[in-house]
Amino acid sequence: MDQPLLEIDHLSKHYAVGRSWLGRGGGLVRAVDDISFVIQKGEILGLVGESGSGKSTVGRMLLRLGDQPTAGRVDFAGQDIAPMSQRQLRPLRARMQLIFQDPYSSLNPKMTVGQILEAPLRIHGRGGDRAARQRKVAEVLDLVGLRPGHAARYPHEFSGGQRQRIGIARAIILEPDFLVADEAVSALDVSVQAQVVSLLLEIRRRMGVTILFIAHDLAVVGYISDRVAVMYLGRIVELAPVASLYARPRHPYSEALFSAAPVPDPRANRQRILLEGDVPSPLNPPSGCAFRTRCAYAIPGCAAARPPLAELAPGHFAACIRPELELRRG
Repeated sequence: MDQPLLEIDHLSKHYAVGRSWLGRGGGLVRAVDDISFVIQKGEILGLVGESGSGKSTVGRMLLRLGDQPTAGRVDFAGQDIAPMSQRQLRPLRARMQLIFQDPYSSLNPKMTVGQILEAPLRIHGRGGDRAARQRKVAEVLDLVGLRPGHAARYPHEFSGGQRQRIGIARAIILEPDFLVADEAVSALDVSVQAQVVSLLLEIRRRMGVTILFIAHDLAVVGYISDRVAVMYLGRIVELAPVASLYARPRHPYSEALFSAAPVPDPRANRQRILLEGDVPSPLNPPSGCAFRTRCAYAIPGCAAARPPLAELAPGHFAACIRPELELRRG
């Protein structure tokens, strides 16, 4: 995994809000604010953070769903897709797919499973004639743990976990290079989550697909991911291999997230770090470090300039001007 599939360079997405019909007033919501990272071929990169931190916006921009980014580059397999029109993107669409969060509303209730899975093949001119497409549908259903006979059924005839398997089958039927799993297990029961996570790992093993795995659950992210990026208020504040990050988070926000994660040991004595205050508005983020208004280690210098992602250990990056901190570990 030494060759990047995606290289993200100073990527931003800002939304104008509150303007009058004359275009006056209002402000900018900095949903994603100047982030840079790479995703290697075959890697699973986890992306975590509080609701509203910009995780889903990042996923949509990497797939170029919606408007163009406000600034920055998204190099996919050597091509900058950020400025491309929808027509220019069409040949690349089959190579990048999305697994939706909601396994209920993401499937058309008026279509059979077979029709749902055949649609991408027809749209992209893949799979040959109808008989060949049906064989491909049967093949991908088997891969995700369903029976070929399920192709004749409708989505309402399946459980939530089975529907998510159908959504995964739709995402991989074109054999993409890149998947964005946007909260793909958060709507499922815990036991079903484990099955779907194992399925994604098996798909990665068999197909070599690269995955951006967006989630809130640190345990799930730690199990499935090779590296993890932590977002706060539109910015990446820490990026590291799983073992390094989970053993010793180097940013105060990451430390607070890990202190809140449940530990499967009733004898463990972990000190919960309670963050004071509310998350600042992305309309008016704090100067310098965006986390400084809630950080127990903040000093006056934190307001002076935005700290860059700096490598504090091999492959372990954190955006903090106080790298000497020994953060509390319970």
